[in-house]
Amino acid sequence: MKQILVATDFSKSAANAMAYAVELAKVLHLDICVIHAIHPTEGINNSTYNAIFIENYYANKRQALKEWADGFAGSGAATVNMITLCDVGFLKNVITRYVDQHPVELLVMGITGSTGITGIVGSNASMMVTKVKTPTLIIPLESKFNKAPMITLATDFETRLSAEDVNALNEMVKAFSPAKMQVLYVAEKTDEKSVRTGEAKLKDLIKHTELEFNSINNSSALNGIIDFIESHETDILCLVKHHHNIVYRLFTRSTVNQVMNKTVKAILVLHE
Repeated sequence: MKQILVATDFSKSAANAMAYAVELAKVLHLDICVIHAIHPTEGINNSTYNAIFIENYYANKRQALKEWADGFAGSGAATVNMITLCDVGFLKNVITRYVDQHPVELLVMGITGSTGITGIVGSNASMMVTKVKTPTLIIPLESKFNKAPMITLATDFETRLSAEDVNALNEMVKAFSPAKMQVLYVAEKTDEKSVRTGEAKLKDLIKHTELEFNSINNSSALNGIIDFIESHETDILCLVKHHHNIVYRLFTRSTVNQVMNKTVKAILVLHE
């Protein structure tokens, strides 16, 4: 069965993302794998290192992860099928190895506060968005799950979604059953032919809901997006990752801070 992969470092932001993922798993009818990456040098003290010590350290880490995850599992009809994995390596490599071998539908990661997707030194969420092509849902510490979210897809109609991302977006739309999904056209210069073609393609790709097409009426693309998501009470903002497109270029550390301070509760990063 397809899974939601939740990366944790046992922090408050990871716990909040885990709680969100559990509720999402119930809606999407997916299993959860909770994964923790043990840094290659973690637990090793050069003066006392031995194989028995390090194996005990890893065993304790695995047990701590299982106990942490069990606290979110629920009971009875609310139980979510859950497995845990502690693996040694850098986070990107650990997640990549797992994704290559298992049917992961969605990666969920927490961030502390209203921080950006790109340009944050040391941010695991930033790194994973940059390095991994799995659809990634980023949950700020302040966000809570909404059973009826307003979803907005910001697009330039030029960047094509991958098959995996189309499937993930369709699964979310199908599960939440919104009356409509907002599509916001963002471009430096409007091309009516591209707009008509892009709208037609999206209608073919996104099923299970009505698409309501909009465009920005603002000289500043960023201000236009912020105005739109605030006036339309967007809960989940979907962005297509491509470093050359205007939508993704806008969302640096400072600008995502502005977006997250509005109504947005989560950002779903899709890939071309």
